[in-house]
Amino acid sequence: MRGLRRVDALPFLHKGPLFERARQFELGCTFDCARVDLADIAVRRVLGRTGAGWWECDLSDNSLTWTTGVYDIFGLPADAQVSRTEAVSLYSEPSRAVMEGLRNYAIGQRKGFIMDAEIRPANGERSRWMRLIGSPLIEDGLPVRLQGLKLII
Repeated sequence: MRGLRRVDALPFLHKGPLFERARQFELGCTFDCARVDLADIAVRRVLGRTGAGWWECDLSDNSLTWTTGVYDIFGLPADAQVSRTEAVSLYSEPSRAVMEGLRNYAIGQRKGFIMDAEIRPANGERSRWMRLIGSPLIEDGLPVRLQGLKLII
């Protein structure tokens, strides 16, 4: 199997469903809180101060929506217009390959994922590791957006 690389064996990967109870993975549980609306502006501000941020990717056009915390993680100004292609280019190659595989898995299987990814911030800072938590948003049985958290680890 020349030219193929098994990425499932990488140590920073969790692949599989992120649902146990009620077939839901509530991102608020990551922060040990009860039913918090992570899209709320106040919660987004707190995330930015804790080295974390909320992200969304519209699957119809791959447009990104980030909170300030995600811009900080990627070393970009908060008013930057960032395409998905530009954001993906900031991942190290092994992390990029795993992330793309898990993204496809999440969309195809309608399940969430968690992985640790190495990124190279655009502002020239040293490479860093972040935890990427993603889950598809399903409407009428179809995934329409991916959304989740990114946290510096």
